[in-house]
Amino acid sequence: MSVQASVEKRLIDRAVRIGNEAYVSPDYARAEAERLWPRVWQIACREEEIAAPGDYVTYDIAEDSVIVVRGQDGEVRAFHNLCRHRGRRLTEGCGNRKGFTCPSHAWSWDLSGACLGMTRGEAWDGALGKEDVPLLNVRAATWGGWVFVTMDEDAPPLADYLGEVATNLAPFEFGKMRYRWRQYLTFPCNWKVAIEAFNEGYHVAGTHPQLTKFSVKPTWSDAWGLHGVFGSAAREGSGGASSGAAGAADMREGLKHSLNQLWEEVNATTTQTMVDVANLLPSELPEGTPPAEVQMHLMKRTIEEDAKRGVLWPQIDPAHFAKVGNVLHIFPNTVIVHGPVFALCYRARPCGEDPNRCIFEVYTLEKFPEGAEPRPENLYRPEMTEANWRKVLCQDFSNMEAVQQGLRSRAFAGIYPSPVEEKAIVNFHRVLADYVGRGAPEPID
Repeated sequence: MSVQASVEKRLIDRAVRIGNEAYVSPDYARAEAERLWPRVWQIACREEEIAAPGDYVTYDIAEDSVIVVRGQDGEVRAFHNLCRHRGRRLTEGCGNRKGFTCPSHAWSWDLSGACLGMTRGEAWDGALGKEDVPLLNVRAATWGGWVFVTMDEDAPPLADYLGEVATNLAPFEFGKMRYRWRQYLTFPCNWKVAIEAFNEGYHVAGTHPQLTKFSVKPTWSDAWGLHGVFGSAAREGSGGASSGAAGAADMREGLKHSLNQLWEEVNATTTQTMVDVANLLPSELPEGTPPAEVQMHLMKRTIEEDAKRGVLWPQIDPAHFAKVGNVLHIFPNTVIVHGPVFALCYRARPCGEDPNRCIFEVYTLEKFPEGAEPRPENLYRPEMTEANWRKVLCQDFSNMEAVQQGLRSRAFAGIYPSPVEEKAIVNFHRVLADYVGRGAPEPID
């Protein structure tokens, strides 16, 4: 039975305990390197990073490294990042090349992976030729503007792997979005602790109390096959812009406050246009305007103002907004906070073989007028200050490091995720256990 099928046959709403082995065990980390990372589809980069022929990105995961490149024919390809002669890695980082030449002995390949030259190859006297040593292919496919790779020749097609993710999130047109800002750091926690910090809304009241000025309501959580999703109970089909203002006595002031707060404290999950429109709500609408009318006015005016600058919103039914929640987890290591013209994304990866460290990346996507798309660098921001990461992320960071410390305690037996608000995390570990062969959640009822 496939992992997808086995997950779909299970209930995820039971009370369970998940042991801490998955977070702290070097043996578990090695099992992931052998059984998880080579078999899954995972996001390697965005298509905009390899827009022109010869553009490439190096994607490192555990002990493996993959080159993702745009060929001269415009096709996206991926290869194992190693020289066929002695195994030296061919690239690091990103850039543009006409081909790949090993810095060690100067063997070379073109962008399609064909070997162009073996330095003094006549020494092999015909026993080994260029046709015998092409770069080794890695499967690559695209969805939503992302390039996914898998090292497993038997993995299902990407569309099947994504399942409900691809169908439910298609209306958001991620492929038309571009980077607004990007940054990363090496963080002192397991990659799963980092992902789980953003894969549930249960933590908001405790971690981000300033975001609950008007009210705090429970969230819902669910599984989409291998993947997870959660949403705010306050959305009720409104599209998400009002969730932070739900319960405000005056929705005009509530939306103005909450959207400015997001812009200042997250620098994401809204746009400058929406903030500017929200700031005009008290002057454009009379006091006592019903909350639903305020919300609709905000959306209508934002769509109008965006259209003036050449940014067109997708037509998404409000009921669909409610269905797809606020946050999506694409198994194994990407979380997306999605909106109609923006997205806030997180990706976490192992940092070598140390289960207590990870590479943690954060970036925002947004729709821009054609020709006005920025090209931000991926900045390394090791100092966890509000100047670098803003207030909300720094609050999350304080949890991530402290959680990892607690998970290593001899007294800690495992985590107890909420059967209601943290179903996505339970599902995450059920799927992990199918891949890795250990660490399945244990029912406690």
